[in-house]
Amino acid sequence: MDKWLKFDHFKSTMKDALVKLDALVDESDPDTQYPNIVHSFQTAERLRRDHPADDWLHLTGLIHDAGKVMALYGEPQWCVVGDTFPVGCKWAKSIVYGDDSFKENPDTYNPKYNTACGMYEPGCGVERLMMSWGHDEYLYRVLVHNKSTLPRQALLMIRYHSFYPWYAGGEYGHLITEKDNHIKEAVLKFNQYDLYTKSAGVPDIEALWPYYEKLIDKYIPGVLEW
Repeated sequence: MDKWLKFDHFKSTMKDALVKLDALVDESDPDTQYPNIVHSFQTAERLRRDHPADDWLHLTGLIHDAGKVMALYGEPQWCVVGDTFPVGCKWAKSIVYGDDSFKENPDTYNPKYNTACGMYEPGCGVERLMMSWGHDEYLYRVLVHNKSTLPRQALLMIRYHSFYPWYAGGEYGHLITEKDNHIKEAVLKFNQYDLYTKSAGVPDIEALWPYYEKLIDKYIPGVLEW
């Protein structure tokens, strides 16, 4: 957070940032060997097919992984891609590779952080949790910093779309409130398009750009600070 939330790494339009993803294959994803930009268009086009009136949702599908550009600016993929989870409390059992990954993490043995609630109050709500760093949180912060006009639902879909231990694993219920149910519902709605479009055919990206460029100009215009 100290490194990336100064937003001083590069300046770019959203389109140019997405084009950079043509050079990235997500090492954590067993379902695709395509560059990430192909997956972005697959997700967006399936959302566009099923929800033709919601142009903000089409754009959300297109940009949801744009935070992965960190991997092209020196950040190792282990802290860019993959599932996310709260830090500062006991690790959930459903965190992928958690048993091995956390053995050398000092938080595992710190009594301030290794209890069920850790540094949080019970029922504090999902938005009060400090999430492990990754492309979700980064893109969410980039959009807020650059004053995107995407609806709040879109921002929440982006922020929590890799928080599988919560919305798929059923963990962290003691930290969640009833008000968080709408966030969970939104993320689950989005997740089916994120996960289940990767075997679809490769879209004609060049032919699709004019439509999505208009959406970028509508919701995230101009040169952004990353």
